[in-house]
Amino acid sequence: MAYALLASVPPVFGLYSSFYPVLIYFIFGTSKHISVGTYAVMSVMIGGVADRLAPDSNFEIWDNVTNSSIIDSVARDQERVRIAAAVTFLSGLFQILLGLVQFGFVVTYLSEPLVRAYTTGAAIHVIVSQLKYAFGINPKRYSGPISLIYTVVEICYLLPQTNVGTLVVSIVTIVGLILAKELNAYLGKKLPVPLPIELFAVIIATVISWQVNLENRYGVEVVGDIPSGLQPPVAPTLSLFGQVIGDAFALSVVGYGIAISLGRIFALKYGYKVDSNQELIALGLSNSIGGVFQCFAISCSMSRTLVQESTGGRTQVAGALSAVVILFITLWIGSLFEELPKAVLAAIIFVNLQGMMKQFMDIPALWKSNKVDMVIWVVSFILTVLLNPDLGLAAAIAFSMLTVIFRTQLPKYSLLGQVADTDIYKPVEDYGQVKQVPGVLIFRSSATLYFANAEMYQEALGEKSGIDITKILSIKKKLEAKRKRHEKKMAKKAKKELKEKGIDMQEEPNSEHQKDIATIDVDNDPDTSLPRAIILDLSPVNFLDTVGVKTIKSIRRDYGEIDIEVVLACCQSGVVENLQAGGFFNDKVTKSCLFDTIHDAVLYCLSGRTKHQNDDEYIQEVGAGEHTSSDCVRPPF
Repeated sequence: MAYALLASVPPVFGLYSSFYPVLIYFIFGTSKHISVGTYAVMSVMIGGVADRLAPDSNFEIWDNVTNSSIIDSVARDQERVRIAAAVTFLSGLFQILLGLVQFGFVVTYLSEPLVRAYTTGAAIHVIVSQLKYAFGINPKRYSGPISLIYTVVEICYLLPQTNVGTLVVSIVTIVGLILAKELNAYLGKKLPVPLPIELFAVIIATVISWQVNLENRYGVEVVGDIPSGLQPPVAPTLSLFGQVIGDAFALSVVGYGIAISLGRIFALKYGYKVDSNQELIALGLSNSIGGVFQCFAISCSMSRTLVQESTGGRTQVAGALSAVVILFITLWIGSLFEELPKAVLAAIIFVNLQGMMKQFMDIPALWKSNKVDMVIWVVSFILTVLLNPDLGLAAAIAFSMLTVIFRTQLPKYSLLGQVADTDIYKPVEDYGQVKQVPGVLIFRSSATLYFANAEMYQEALGEKSGIDITKILSIKKKLEAKRKRHEKKMAKKAKKELKEKGIDMQEEPNSEHQKDIATIDVDNDPDTSLPRAIILDLSPVNFLDTVGVKTIKSIRRDYGEIDIEVVLACCQSGVVENLQAGGFFNDKVTKSCLFDTIHDAVLYCLSGRTKHQNDDEYIQEVGAGEHTSSDCVRPPF
């Protein structure tokens, strides 16, 4: 009933939502331990939709007795019930559709820091929405981004109008619940089952309210009429679907994400498997059928699940039994709680949210373990608070994806060296005992290579190798152009001199007079300060897009022009397919430049340097006990 207030519907609809959907999940669900039913985050999301589409201002009528406008609460509640049922039914259809198309993997985009921050932000919305019941005031309802800030300002403005009786009931209930829960925790090991503190609070508060007549004497708002019996099925209002489709999709994803996350925790603990796609279908059926019976969207409650597990619940039979209890209350004794103050329900919500408030302790823990996850937590929380749970979830997921992109854009680039007398290669800057192979540069990036980091990959290779390839190629082209101009000039000069001497070059091309023609000898010996080969370790690369393929092409071409051979090592099969599809291989570039391991590539590169002194000895040193040079000359592809 307390969560029904969050959903902006009469309390009795909280009882309906704890009956029909639970029975449906009992039949179709695969998790044995989670307790499905009303959930604070889902309820506040539905309440936001109901308040947006059916605000109090739409139901103001003129009272001739008091000469003022009053709110037609009956018509307002009926409209909000229709809205809640429509968004619930549509969210159930989304979940069924996603389950049928095997879309269960969508939950992988909801990381643990994001989910915990999101639920914490939603808890803030829940607390603010219940302050009006705790203080006995009636603030305006705001919707849209930053509506929470406007609501808090409005509540602060109305604090002088606080109903003292309502505030006293709230404070006494909160203090009593906290003390009772601490006592319950202290006696937990001595009691066979935890005491139902909330149930005792509801019963005691109802009796006191009835005896003292809190509503008439002190103006304390009570639950009011609770009809006995169940609601007949009603077709959802199709005209509302267009207005709630975005909210319904957000509800379907959030509800599924929370349920599957908790379900996997208990499945791992007790050694069974939860089918993510079947869970989508089970939750979808629960919500869609529940929407027909005017229920609001359900999910999994962590607190109820923990209580169910601690009391020995090992299957969904426990959930079915709780549904039977709800049915008994709805049919026969629901009317006994009509005098229950709404402030008591708000106090129950406040106390039960203290577990979510403890999630703020994630911030210092994440600061020590992973600062990026800490940033995701903080930003997701802020976005949820400012943009409301629906837009906040989408913005939080988008920000989380951006952090992944940023991390792939800024990977760690390393030069690898060999551990002595092994075929193991580790980053030189991280390991003091490794040494770089003379004349061979081994380069690795910690992330995959694609359009977002392709340019940085080339820049990092130049920086790590100390080779300014652009400058070298520019100088080489200038020298080549200068050489050609000089040769052309000298040839013209020599031809002119020969003509002056009366010698015809056409007739005597091989005469000894050609000794006078100046020629320039080009030194083709490579620069010994440059490496003879570069090995690109592509083991972290799991795919290459067209930009990535062009980048590797460019590296091979540019470094090849200054006589540095570039080979690839540790390519996954998918990467080789990307290279093939991207036109990397041709008559000049074959798969002979691919190697299974870095060690094979090193031996191959060294085998081509036998003209240099002591190379044979070094080949024997790096390949001792592992391979021979002849084994590595033949590429593995």
